[in-house]
Amino acid sequence: MNEVIEKNRRFYENQVKGLIHEQFPEYEDRIAVGIAGEGSDCFGYDDEISRDHDFGTGVCLWITEADMERFGERLSAAYNELTDSAERSYYTERLRERRGVMTIHDFYSDILHLDVDAEHGRLSEDEWYHLDHTCLKTAVNGEVFRDDAGIFTAFRELLLGYYPDHVWRTRIAEQLHKYASALQVNYARCMTREDTVAAELCRAQGIEAAMELYFLLKREYPPYYKWTFRALKELDEEGIFTAKIKELAEEKLNKDAWKGTRYHPNRQNYKDRIVSLSEEIASELEFIMQDMGLIKTRSRYLEVHVNDVLPQK
Repeated sequence: MNEVIEKNRRFYENQVKGLIHEQFPEYEDRIAVGIAGEGSDCFGYDDEISRDHDFGTGVCLWITEADMERFGERLSAAYNELTDSAERSYYTERLRERRGVMTIHDFYSDILHLDVDAEHGRLSEDEWYHLDHTCLKTAVNGEVFRDDAGIFTAFRELLLGYYPDHVWRTRIAEQLHKYASALQVNYARCMTREDTVAAELCRAQGIEAAMELYFLLKREYPPYYKWTFRALKELDEEGIFTAKIKELAEEKLNKDAWKGTRYHPNRQNYKDRIVSLSEEIASELEFIMQDMGLIKTRSRYLEVHVNDVLPQK
């Protein structure tokens, strides 16, 4: 049980539910209620550190555009009056934008940065290609407490159904290329040149690509970047992949390992632990792809697998 989400559920059950029933009985079954969207509380990751801003008890009330015209302004005024009087709400103006009454269309469109047909539960393959994975996770996090009409939940379920196959394969191929380029090629080039700043950028991009690949292969959306590793730990039940990512992030640059070396595209400098870890992580990802039937042959150089993974025309 997530305590943060349950706290907001109790607020709905004890106060918001009664408000809707008493003041808007004719529309009660048309108002979807829950907590989702931007904010660490919607992911269940809220802690003392994150409570220095945009923190408070509240819920989202999602309605159609037509219903917004009918009664949205009155519903919003009643809800805001309730939260203003609720003890320890601590609403900031930014949090007000994330909670309260909003249309289903605006909620999804604002988060996905795309004008989507959420009320009819439609999303074209081209629209899928333009969506960012972290936005997708933000759109489907949290919990829906009530949705009698099912309109809000229908689009949520569409997103939770994950990428269409062509989009999924394309995104895997993109991250395979990014990982290979950053950690399996350019890191060594940068260290040979003694450009440690560029090498660190390569490491960061490689870590990002590796984690995104893991989420893609598990058919899960990763959250906002600062929560990605925490979500990875939850997803990786055995913890082997997570441990390697952590070690790769914490390993110190070893400039001595590159003294007197010359760059060679077909030779790995295993004196550098970062290089070894990069290859071990690539191997872990290969095992997953092989088990899924995505790749035909084994090669730790992940760029090799791009054509196998890409959707066939």
